[in-house]
Amino acid sequence: MRVWAGESGWRRGAALRARALAAFAAALTLLLAACATIDPPSHPTAANLVPTAAPQTTGGVDANPERTRLIDAFGGEYSAPAVERYLDDVLARLAQQSETPSEPYRITVLDSPVVNAFALPTGEIFITRGLLTLANDTSEVAAVMAHEIAHVTQRHAAQRAELEKTAQLFTRVSNQVLDRPQEGEAVQARMQLSIARFSRQQEFEADQIGIGVIAKAGYDPYAASRFLTSLGRWSALRTAMIGAGSADKPDMMATHPSTPERVAQAVVEAQKVGAPGVGETGRDGYLNAVDGIAYGDNPAQGLVRGTRFLHPKLGVAFAAPDGFTLENQAAALIGVGEGGAQALRLDSIALSPSTSLEDELASGWIDGVKTSSIETLQGGDYPMAIAVAQGDQWSFRLGAVRVGDRVFRLIFAAHSLTPAVDARFRAAIRSFHRLRPEEATEAQPLRLRVVAAQAGDTTASMAQRMSPDDRAVGQFLVLNGLDREGPLVAGQRYKIIAP
Repeated sequence: MRVWAGESGWRRGAALRARALAAFAAALTLLLAACATIDPPSHPTAANLVPTAAPQTTGGVDANPERTRLIDAFGGEYSAPAVERYLDDVLARLAQQSETPSEPYRITVLDSPVVNAFALPTGEIFITRGLLTLANDTSEVAAVMAHEIAHVTQRHAAQRAELEKTAQLFTRVSNQVLDRPQEGEAVQARMQLSIARFSRQQEFEADQIGIGVIAKAGYDPYAASRFLTSLGRWSALRTAMIGAGSADKPDMMATHPSTPERVAQAVVEAQKVGAPGVGETGRDGYLNAVDGIAYGDNPAQGLVRGTRFLHPKLGVAFAAPDGFTLENQAAALIGVGEGGAQALRLDSIALSPSTSLEDELASGWIDGVKTSSIETLQGGDYPMAIAVAQGDQWSFRLGAVRVGDRVFRLIFAAHSLTPAVDARFRAAIRSFHRLRPEEATEAQPLRLRVVAAQAGDTTASMAQRMSPDDRAVGQFLVLNGLDREGPLVAGQRYKIIAP
């Protein structure tokens, strides 16, 4: 929380987030009547976010307030001079092989832990530090940048915007001019399918063009398929954490092809260039550049440690019910438990000293849902009040915690708010407290560390250096593009996560 950190993605807007978590986050964002600290960003290719052309460097002062707002929603710019210089060199090499070599391309690293990248029509490319930690060599990150360059050179944003305008026009004519709302709904549904199909075609085209660009620049053309494979495995690992279904199920409304489709097509395109082994990977140089970059949540924006949320800057902490998976997003902390049957949201808004917590709860946080059973809780570090709200499909336990001139709003949801479930939610609300010294010590940033394997090292022994968590082996495999557990190559360097 920035109070909150932010995101958008290489899937141009989404990084294969687990469906249950995303659906609940989106639903509550729409339902909340009062604005949280940060509003969700506009679509990154929207015309009002286009900055003026910029030189081919990272950083600098921006006069465009919408661009600034976009960057803020992603956690701000991440300062890593060595990484920036390295990426600038790669971008310059790619730009010379693109269809518009004179375009003033520019790259900005965003301080977000999620795996994302996107481009604006003027040639500005954004990459999160989360994506940088997932890539394993220069050719892989080059494939990502070349994909985004292709979106720019093919004017994909403008083409999609024009199609969306046409869809809106057809719907408006049916609804307002012809007074045929049912026909308008049918037209809108068909146009949405058409837009989704068109967007998927754009992604395939950007992959195809991007692979050609990296090959011309001398990089390994198979890098795109490798990175896409890692992206799919990263998504599967995250999905498994909350017990949701596959993130790559066929979806006619999806704006991106499934990862297996993209991987297969990327391999076909690479084979047109040559057999595996052609082109430069640049593994050592890339690992040298990213060694030491931040990993995971930024402590200044709050961080997740298992089922706990710690915010050193604000000096508060909170513990979700056991079994919940938490994610710190731009607008709120979001959590999912019981395979999506339970969920939570925590955000904060300014609150006048003259407004009581009871009045704030009664103001109606969730549109169309009546709040009842308001009561005050005693004995905590901060003033607290709770209430109940009942919707059609979800039951809600609400909690309000006053910290200075702000109120933290906790919303728990369950399909069935049984006494046992409600007791877990009440306990979680009561857990909101001042950050203790030992928690402040624990809330230290994690970093990507590049280490050489010693004789006898295995995936398990390396994972043990990261965390005793039973998911650490899977995380180590995904981070390093490995597909099986077992012995490691002595002397070869691998990525681990450590303080």
